[in-house]
Amino acid sequence: MKKTPNMQFENSLEFAQKLDREDPMATYRDQFLFPKVNGKDAIYFVGNSLGLQPKIAKDYVDEIMKDWAELGVEGHFYADKPWWDYHERFSEKLSKVVGASPSEVTVMNTLTVNLHLLMTSFYRPEGKRFKIVCEEKAFPSDQYMVASQVRFHGYDPSEAIVELKKRDGEQNFRLEDILSTIREVGEECALVLIGGVNYYTGQVFDMKTITKVGHEVGAMVGWDLAHAAGNIELQLSDWDVDFAAWCSYKYMNSGPGNASGCFINKRFHGKKDIPRFEGWWGHNKDRRFLMEPEFQPEPTANAWQISNAPVLSLAPYLASLQLFDEVGMKKLIAKRNQIVAFLEYVLHDIDRQVDSNFEVITPANQEERGTQLSVFLHGEGKELFRYLMDQGVMLDWREPNVIRLAPAPFYCSYEDVFRFGQILKEGILSKQK
Repeated sequence: MKKTPNMQFENSLEFAQKLDREDPMATYRDQFLFPKVNGKDAIYFVGNSLGLQPKIAKDYVDEIMKDWAELGVEGHFYADKPWWDYHERFSEKLSKVVGASPSEVTVMNTLTVNLHLLMTSFYRPEGKRFKIVCEEKAFPSDQYMVASQVRFHGYDPSEAIVELKKRDGEQNFRLEDILSTIREVGEECALVLIGGVNYYTGQVFDMKTITKVGHEVGAMVGWDLAHAAGNIELQLSDWDVDFAAWCSYKYMNSGPGNASGCFINKRFHGKKDIPRFEGWWGHNKDRRFLMEPEFQPEPTANAWQISNAPVLSLAPYLASLQLFDEVGMKKLIAKRNQIVAFLEYVLHDIDRQVDSNFEVITPANQEERGTQLSVFLHGEGKELFRYLMDQGVMLDWREPNVIRLAPAPFYCSYEDVFRFGQILKEGILSKQK
């Protein structure tokens, strides 16, 4: 047994089933569609890569298809959910997920596109203030984006990009090292742009403190929340973040490659002179169809909208957001904490039973992690990963020898965690025979 602040865990089927019976969110599992492996529902631990499809998503898409068939172009104004302001239906519900005012949130484009667009407004190098602070080995798309932005402004990435470093032999970043680097760059720092949750290790950064120190040196501070939105508690308004963006297809279950959410601090709303790539869907809504030549920005984050909303792709996101609004982040996080703690316990128990050498590289501190546990399988290779996949455990492999496990609280059960442990044990022992 392992004692936690809430209970003592046991690595048994009976105990896992007891946790499921007591789980106030257990019924939501039935609201998602699971892929089948060997005729059975997969044990799906890749919600950090692509969330499962909510069953109601099809209804939301079918509604638009029906309106399109029956109304044609008139669907823009006379559909049950008119298309011309479809994106506005996200603001209130999504603001609760990310801790913002509804006016500070919008949905458009995809993640890297939005980060580029936001950097147009918030990365404005001038004189000696031209450097960007980001984490080393960030997700490759972010690395490419940042490098291309500094080159676009005429700088050498090797001079303009300052990477936060981990200490030798350590898997995670230390807060004191992050803050000291920002302070050291000081008046040369134009922008701090970090992933709120590190995609590789699952480490959650202290966004409040980092944002504060970034502002103290006079820099803008933005966050890539791809692995944070719908996963951890966010208070973007209270933390005084300048901007943020996130994809919706991981923990928010909107479908592959789907639309991105954006946060833009209300300090920047209603300004005509802010640098920004503009389009007619960011123009004053009440005057949009007057086709005026001069841009008048919407007085909200919607000023950063460019084109009319892609409603067919937004529909699954709106469906999933309905579930988030029903449950609320508080309940999701409560289950997340317990199911991840149970997974960690099962991993250590199996490790002990098979005399293997697993290393959980995600921080043990609950405040520094979300749904994901990243595990070094020392002594085990990709053969074990393939065995797990063949046995119906869907998980993620990262070089050189790491599996990422993300038991999303909406649809993963404690029995899933137990059964994963047994399959993991069988896979290791079968290789030892």
